[in-house]
Amino acid sequence: MRPKLSFVGAALIGALSLIALPSTADSSAVIDLTSQLKSAVDIEGLSAIEVGGIVIIRGKTTDPAMAQRAGVAAQQLGYARVANLVQVVTPPDDAAIARAAERRLAMHRALDGCHLRVESNNGVVTVAGKVTQQLQQDIAVGLVRQIDGVRGVRSDLSMDRPN
Repeated sequence: MRPKLSFVGAALIGALSLIALPSTADSSAVIDLTSQLKSAVDIEGLSAIEVGGIVIIRGKTTDPAMAQRAGVAAQQLGYARVANLVQVVTPPDDAAIARAAERRLAMHRALDGCHLRVESNNGVVTVAGKVTQQLQQDIAVGLVRQIDGVRGVRSDLSMDRPN
């Protein structure tokens, strides 16, 4: 009689475990809406996903109206619940970035004797000129990258062999 009882017990446990398992609905599915919002807004690093009926929007812009427009665009797609996490950042001050870069480059001893020029356009800094060693080029780019407000660094440095 024991084998019959254990079979019934195993069947009962199996049935209860099926009932207790939560059904996995599509509410946890992630839907990427980025391409649909990109046509409506110009936001750097835009990411828009829908999870469980909530649209989550991320990115950066200097225009508060553009950030708000992203939320409105998601609502126009038919979503009522929108988490607009777009960061509104201050635009980079190119003149201040260029001054800071020139100051840092001029003060670094490893760059003595180098002839460097610096330009900044919307936070992207271009370092141009002549260096005598590859290490100097790496140092110059690394120093400029550390400056607040710098979004990118381009190197137009050339090697000038000393005579």
